[in-house]
Amino acid sequence: MTQETDSAGARQVLRRLRARKSALVAAAVLGLLVLFALAAPLLAGLEGQDSTTYHDNLVNSAAGGVPLGSFGGVSAEHWLGVEPGTGRDVFVRLCYGARVSLVVALGATVVQVLVGVALGVTAALGNKLADSVIGHLTDVLVALPFLAFAVALTAVVPADFPRPVLLVLVIGLLNGVGGLARLVRAQTLSLKKLDYVSAARLSGGSSWRIARRELLPALAAPVITYAAVLLPSNIVMEAGMSFLGVGVKPPTPSWGQMLSTATTWFRADPMYVVLPALLLFITTLAFTVLGDALRTALDPREASRLRVGRVGRVGRAGRVGRAGRRKEGAA
Repeated sequence: MTQETDSAGARQVLRRLRARKSALVAAAVLGLLVLFALAAPLLAGLEGQDSTTYHDNLVNSAAGGVPLGSFGGVSAEHWLGVEPGTGRDVFVRLCYGARVSLVVALGATVVQVLVGVALGVTAALGNKLADSVIGHLTDVLVALPFLAFAVALTAVVPADFPRPVLLVLVIGLLNGVGGLARLVRAQTLSLKKLDYVSAARLSGGSSWRIARRELLPALAAPVITYAAVLLPSNIVMEAGMSFLGVGVKPPTPSWGQMLSTATTWFRADPMYVVLPALLLFITTLAFTVLGDALRTALDPREASRLRVGRVGRVGRAGRVGRAGRRKEGAA
């Protein structure tokens, strides 16, 4: 019965998402971006370029490295032009940069969800000491100046440590975990008072079994909603850290790293600034719109609001019809 109920709830959420055109457009845009990132080697092969080869003959060294040609050196061989100063292909670097941005953001979100849910459930189901310790820890995480601490932490990590993994851990453990843990703790404390949770406890179920079978399914909707908010924030965080020079290191491309390089070229080659900034904006906007639609679809009050609206319209139509019939009868 529980599986049937969960399946019916999932179908209802999908119906609500399909009913929102903005959600469908955002999902289509994100699907194209994911394909853009996954197909990076194929697209690079189609163009005949790679992300690391320098083309000194395509930049004007006398002018400081400005790309030759219009729109940053756009040509049949370089579809979106070349990078100022180095002549590396911009299109291929954008493709591989999408991989870094999406992988880091998704990986950090997974870490945030796992750690935040674990801390929140443990605080709610544990003893007073565990609740107090986790409460103070989440207070520190919420009040922590993330960017300054992340810059200091990444600066002391050995250079041979994989930077994408480091970004996933730093962003995932320091950005948003405290807020998610607080949310999960509050929701779990409310769920503990419900009859079916009390019945599971009285039947001798362990805390782990109650959390796994009774609490976690009920926590799915608020956790997914919060994760949908964290995901675009993580993309911006990765871009900001790469922009400050503590993200992925060259020659590995990243949208934030490209923006950092572009700050000295925005007058001579504005396209080199516009392209990664536009992709970052589109990606963040699409995740934000989809997250908002998902929040609305998962809101259990959404169905009642829609039903009240329909009932109100039907009621008004019925009253208008009855008034018209009374006028006809009086005539």
